[in-house]
Amino acid sequence: MSQHTQQPQFPQAPVPAAQARNGLGTAALILGIIGALSGLIPFLFWLAGILGILALIMGLVGRGRAKRGVATNKGVALTGAILGLVSLIISVVGAVILFKAVGEAVDEIDKATNGASASKKPGDDSAKGGDSGGDKGGETLAAGDSALYPDKLTVTVSEPKPYTPSEFAVGHTKGNKAYQVTIVVENAGKKAFDASLFTTEARAGKDGVKAEGVYDDKVGEPLTGKIMPGKKVTLQQAFDAPADAKGLTVEVSPGITYDASQWDLKL
Repeated sequence: MSQHTQQPQFPQAPVPAAQARNGLGTAALILGIIGALSGLIPFLFWLAGILGILALIMGLVGRGRAKRGVATNKGVALTGAILGLVSLIISVVGAVILFKAVGEAVDEIDKATNGASASKKPGDDSAKGGDSGGDKGGETLAAGDSALYPDKLTVTVSEPKPYTPSEFAVGHTKGNKAYQVTIVVENAGKKAFDASLFTTEARAGKDGVKAEGVYDDKVGEPLTGKIMPGKKVTLQQAFDAPADAKGLTVEVSPGITYDASQWDLKL
């Protein structure tokens, strides 16, 4: 009688499941967040651009892995790719803003270093042999003369004429006399002129006392906004002077990068 030896049966070990490859999606999310935040900080737009490119590439690759079933963080990868794209957009916008600001600053510096001083252009007295426009920086101008600036901005102040302030006027003192002048600002340049820092003031009499500006419904409105190329603006200004004053000195400053110009007006 034959005997059969039975081999013992051992359970087979389970095959380990493949580990999900979520690294790229997670990295894309982290880089996208850092890139977007970097873009909000001035002068770090370049870092936002670099991190944005990396986050976008990693996010797209991570999303592809999720589609193939080798990764499980499809949403994280997609968010990382979107943040990468946002970082790139912020980077481009930041670069444009910075380069524009630098260009404007260079223009302002160039304007200042080129001596933004006024030249004299005779007004109604040009037929009397007045100078036809040589460099007159620092010279006091007469009524009707124009101050010319290198950017082709022109400021002209007229002769003063007596002015009667309204009963609600501000700046007029009883016993003084008010005088009105017309100021014409013309922009013959190629760029818009920002008038936000345009100022006028005056002094009167031999002692040079401050002549207060008079403000009512007809005079005293400040110059604001921008003057576009080829356009001009006319202002009506009035100043309060002592009754015995024989002269009025009006000073006009177009802005901080311009030299102020003065007109010596006879009352």
